Amino acid sequence: MPVETIQESLPHITPSVAGESVHARNEPNIPKLGRAAQSGTLSIVTVIFMVLFHIGAVAALFMFSWKALICTAVLWVYASNVGIGMCYHRLLTHRGYKTPKWVEYVMAVGATLSLEGGPIFWVATHRVHHQLSDHDGDPHTPNEGGWWAHIGWILSGVSMHSETAMLARYAPDLARDKFYVWLSKYHWVPMVVVGLALLAIGGWPCVMWGIFLRVTLGLHATWLVNSATHMWGSRRFHTKDNSRNSWWVALLTGGEGWHNNHHAHPVSARHGLAWYEFDQNYLGIKLLEKLGLAWDIKVAQYDKLNPKPAGVA
Repeated sequence: MPVETIQESLPHITPSVAGESVHARNEPNIPKLGRAAQSGTLSIVTVIFMVLFHIGAVAALFMFSWKALICTAVLWVYASNVGIGMCYHRLLTHRGYKTPKWVEYVMAVGATLSLEGGPIFWVATHRVHHQLSDHDGDPHTPNEGGWWAHIGWILSGVSMHSETAMLARYAPDLARDKFYVWLSKYHWVPMVVVGLALLAIGGWPCVMWGIFLRVTLGLHATWLVNSATHMWGSRRFHTKDNSRNSWWVALLTGGEGWHNNHHAHPVSARHGLAWYEFDQNYLGIKLLEKLGLAWDIKVAQYDKLNPKPAGVA
C-alpha cells in the first residue's frame, strides 16, 4: 500500500466553489447556510421526526430484550461505523481510499439507516463545512452557539435532503451516479425495510431499540463531532478553524472525534494519528484491505516534533 502525505483539502469541488463563500454568490438556486441564513424558520417535518424519535428512544428503555440489544449493536456498527464514518465521511466525502462500487453502495445503504439523509446531502453539507469551517457559511459552527452546532442547524431552514440538483454543485461526483441520485431521493426506504424486518424478527422491542433508540443515540454522537469537537479538546495542528481532538467523542463515533487531526489532513483515511488514538473506523478500512476490498488507502504523515497541517508551509 502506498503511503503518502496528504496535501489535498476537498476533492471533487469545482474551482469556482473552492475560493468563494456560499453567501457571496447571487445565484438564486444556491442554498445559504449558517445561522444568519437559516435561523428563524423551523423545518416542521424535521422537528416532528426528531420529537417522535426521542420519545421512541425513551419508550425503548421500557421494552428491553436481549434480541433487541443484539439487533441494535449490529445495526449500530453497520449504520454508524461502516455507513457514516467509513463510507459517507472517509470514502465519499474525502475519497481517502477506494473500494469496488458494489461495496461502496452496500456501505452507503447502511449510512441511510442513521437518519442523516442521503449521500448527496450529507457529502455536500460536509464539504461546505470543510470549505468554510468556523467561518461565515459553515452550516454548524459553534461560533453561532453550541445548541445551534449540535442540533439547531438541522431543525432550522428549508430541508434540502431531496434537492439533488441544488446540492450537486458540492457533490458533482455523486450527482453523476444514478444509484446515489436514487438513494438520495429515497433514503428513507432502507429504514422502512429494516424496520419491518425487525418487527418480524423480534416484535416491537427490536423496532424500538434497533430503530428509535439506536438512531437517536447515533444522531447525537454524530452531532457531537459538529459541536463538542469544535469547542473542547486538544489541538495538535494549528488549523484555520477551531477543530479539536476529543477522546470521548472518538470512542462514541468510531474515531471521528480526532477532529483536529482530520481537519489538518482531511483526505487521510486514518484520523487517529498517534498509537493511543483509537480509530475503529480506520481499523474497519484496514479489514476491508485485508479482504481485498479496499486499496489506495491514504494516511497522513506528520513530524511529531513539528506538526503542521496539510497545505500549511
